[in-house]
Amino acid sequence: MEENKDNGRAEIYSKRVRAGKRTYFFDVKSTRSNDYYLTITESKRRFKDDGYFYEKHKIFLYKEDFMKFIDALQDTTDHVKNTLLPDVDFSQFETSDTDESQSEDMDQELKWD
Repeated sequence: MEENKDNGRAEIYSKRVRAGKRTYFFDVKSTRSNDYYLTITESKRRFKDDGYFYEKHKIFLYKEDFMKFIDALQDTTDHVKNTLLPDVDFSQFETSDTDESQSEDMDQELKWD
């Protein structure tokens, strides 16, 4: 387990998804009472007069809501795929292990508060 500097919570698992100009982080963390929750963070690189910074938005998802969240996400993506965009071949958007390993080099660019 790795200790997170900002709030003392242990980080159990982390998955990064690079998506164009955005990066999504899915992190499983534990509370002081050894309960678990998920944070989903969207990070976007922005330019300011004095250089680049990362704009972040975070969602905290607690274990009792996991299945509701997964069901709603699946229903919503199915609706878009099947009803709104039935002619789009979504297999072209699938990522491979190669895509993930190529983005490993870019980890150095991300700076967290």
